[in-house]
Amino acid sequence: MDSTATGFEIGDWIKIGVVSDIPARGARVVKTAQGDVAVFRTADDRIYALFDRCPHKAGPLSQGIVQGQTVTCPLHNLVINLATGAAEGEDAGCANRVAVRVEDGRILMSLAAFARRAA
Repeated sequence: MDSTATGFEIGDWIKIGVVSDIPARGARVVKTAQGDVAVFRTADDRIYALFDRCPHKAGPLSQGIVQGQTVTCPLHNLVINLATGAAEGEDAGCANRVAVRVEDGRILMSLAAFARRAA
């Protein structure tokens, strides 16, 4: 994966890598001026992105365990839904999502989330 949010711009989307850059049930980090973004790949090849900060104790979600459509924070076992960013079960909190899409195996990340955070 590109280590910073640079690459081939496509409208308000930017190429950050390809699906094969991320192992199944794993994550990679994209560094941005507004904070690190964890980009996840599920076992069924779905791609999700969240700011790499657990809402509970700011743990690095990119180092968590991906199971199904969730990631478990490595610090305190908070389970975060990758699609919504919301904590599951009895826990509360929400990780900030970043829109991503896949085109021809390329992962594109929306720049809109960064404009909102910078404002």
